[in-house]
Parts: sequence; structure tokens; C-alpha cells
Amino acid sequence: MQRKAEFLTVEEISNLQQTKLQQTLAYVNLFSPYYKSLFLKHKINPETIGIQNLNSIPFTTKDDLARQNNDFLCVSKNKVADYVTTSGTLSDPVTFYLTANDLERLAYNEALSLACTGAGEGDVFQLTTTMDKLFMAGIAYFLGIQKLGAGIIRIGPGTPHAQWDYMLKFSPTVLIAIPSFIPKLLEYAVEHGVDYKKTTIKKIICLGEPIRHHDFSLNELGKRILEQWDVQLYSTYASTEMGSAFTECSYGCGGHAHPELLVLEVVDEKGLAVNDGELGEVVVTTLGVEGMPLLRYKTGDLCHVYYGKCNCGRNTPRLGPVMGRKQQMIKYKGTTLYPQAIFNVLNMLPVINIFQVQVSKDGLGNDEVTVLLADRIHSAKFESELQSLFKSKLRVTPKLKFIGVNHLNELIYKADKRKPEKIVYL
Repeated sequence: MQRKAEFLTVEEISNLQQTKLQQTLAYVNLFSPYYKSLFLKHKINPETIGIQNLNSIPFTTKDDLARQNNDFLCVSKNKVADYVTTSGTLSDPVTFYLTANDLERLAYNEALSLACTGAGEGDVFQLTTTMDKLFMAGIAYFLGIQKLGAGIIRIGPGTPHAQWDYMLKFSPTVLIAIPSFIPKLLEYAVEHGVDYKKTTIKKIICLGEPIRHHDFSLNELGKRILEQWDVQLYSTYASTEMGSAFTECSYGCGGHAHPELLVLEVVDEKGLAVNDGELGEVVVTTLGVEGMPLLRYKTGDLCHVYYGKCNCGRNTPRLGPVMGRKQQMIKYKGTTLYPQAIFNVLNMLPVINIFQVQVSKDGLGNDEVTVLLADRIHSAKFESELQSLFKSKLRVTPKLKFIGVNHLNELIYKADKRKPEKIVYL
């Protein structure tokens, strides 16, 4: 497929974004009730706004979207082709309305992203994520794979038995999956005599969870997968709100932005842009969206940003793995933690293949952290080993609770949820 902006120079990217930003600003000023009101309130003339002074527009937040959801809609309801919602991980889900043009933009984005991994027309993808429940990721992958000219096996979040059955039957070359599902797949294969090392899978596109540390080295989950399976792992980061994805190339040095689809900012606590390699909150301005375009939307996700040229030749900004979400910060016994740090410790022990972290408040309003584990792996020796590991890696030890594996599965994999609930806030 034609790649429009991936290998442009920095100056060309800036000029492209300037043009598309001006088009977006003019569009929302005409059709978005929310942004028309915002411009009037803050006396902003959108014709005077460009890339260099975009920060003169106030941030858009998740609360704004939740409170005034329909005020962001720029078309009449009869122009809406598809309805999606956010996952509602930390708040109530927000509805997004996509027009036919937005679906085409989504397909273009995902085709570019998948091509970034080296995938192409000769590949067959096995999709383990749902396409129903108003989930954007599933439909994005489906449309992108179609646009790429590749084949797709739409099994969705089926059991390990079903996944292997289809892999052996249809010989896919690329697996799209939540990375924590892969160890469960491999455990099933070993227990049931599936020779997974001789399957046709060459790449795994990992969504929803990081497989790397911020220095791009593999985290414990990434290591665990590659120690068992000779495949290539690619990390991808996206959200419903941005309608775009940041996907790694073969160098694995951060997910590449698509500059024709969004303007990226990464900001500190004061809302100021962070420097190359620094950690900050991801802020996006969507370009070319017809249904619900967003200006300076604060995602809540914390990533390191990299502006230098990648070894692959692209000049596009890159994002490292999501280190956490601002709303998910845990203050536990004097230590500040994000869930991923707890996950990394748990993933260091191969015997742990299912867990849930529960965060609650004690009588004084302090965070309490409890890790639920399957009782079949419990022993005094194991519990002592895990507590020591937490102490050495995080300086604090959460409470451990061992319950039946079926009950734990029910807590994590709920029928009304699109993603496994590896962490819950009680």
C-alpha cells in the first residue's frame, strides 16, 4: 500500500501537520458545539492557531467527554456508520460516533501500523480480540488487514484449545493478542502435546499491555514469551479517542506515530512539553476525523517520547510503552507504584499464569494492595519467595490471597468486559 507520510523529512511532516491542523480547526469551528463554545469562551480565533501555538487551546479531558459527550459530535446521527465506546477502565464508557470516512481512516491507520511490522499481502492474521461489544480495536484490525490485502481468521477471545485448532487448520503467520494470553496458550500446548514450535506463526502483535521497559529492553512478560517461542514481538499502543495507533517497527524502539492522522504532545504535570526521552502524559489532536474530532485530548497515559530519527529511517515521533495511567497511581506504604510494576514482578515467576491485583482503601484512606493468585500454586515456600521478590524489586510487599482458579478466572474474565481485569479499584 502507498505510504504517505512515514518517511517524510521533519520539515515536511511539520508542513503536512500544519495544513491538516488548520483544516481540522476550521471544521470544528463550524460543526462542533463543544469547540465552538470553547473558542468563544476563551476568545480563540482558530485561524491564528498552528502547530507552534497549539498549546493556547485548553486541554480536552475525559471528564469533558463524559459530561458533554454528544456536544463533540460534528455530524447528524444519520451520518453515523458505526458506534464504539471506550473501555471504561477507570470511568464510565464514552460513546464515539464514526462516519464511513472515519472507518476508512481507521482502516488506513491500521494498515500502515501493520505494515510497519513488516506484515503484508502474503500474511494471514489470527485475531484473538473481540469485534463486538462496541470495541474499536477489533474492527480496526479487521478493516486494516483487509486494506493491507492480507487474510484474517476472526476467532476472537476463544479458549486456548480453539486458538490452536484454528492455527493448525489455517496456518496463520501473525497473531494479534493481549501478551499475557500467550503464556496460557503455550501452557495449554505443552499440556496437550501441541508442537507450537512448528506452527506457522512468525509475528505476534501485542496490544493492551507492554512487553518492554522504557529503555526498550523486554520486560518479564516479553522475556517469558520469547524464551519459549521463536517469534517476533511487536508492541502497539492505541486508544478509541485517538482513532490511531503507535506501532513498533522491527527495531523495537517505540511505536511510530502517523503524522497525517494526529498531532502528538507529551506534557509534564504543568502541561509543558517534555524533552526527548522524558516521561509525560500523552496528548493528541486528531486529524481528518469527521464524526468526533478532538483537540489536545489528555489520554491519561504516561509514556516516554522520542523525537530522533529511528534506525528504520522514519522521522516520526515514537512513544515508549505505557508506564501507567495518572489515575492508576498507587501510594502504598510510602512508595509510589503503577500497576505495571506489580505485573512485572508477578511475571518473573513462570508458575504464575493468572492473577488479579486489587486496590482498596484502609480506614485512614491509604491504599491497600492485595494480589489474588490461584490456590493450586500455594505453599509456604512459594509465598515467602514471592514476598521476598516484591521486597527486592519494589521495596514493599502487597498482601497475597490464594483462591480457586475457577473463581479467579471469573473475577478476571467477565462476560460484560472486553478486556481481562488484571487490576481493580475497590
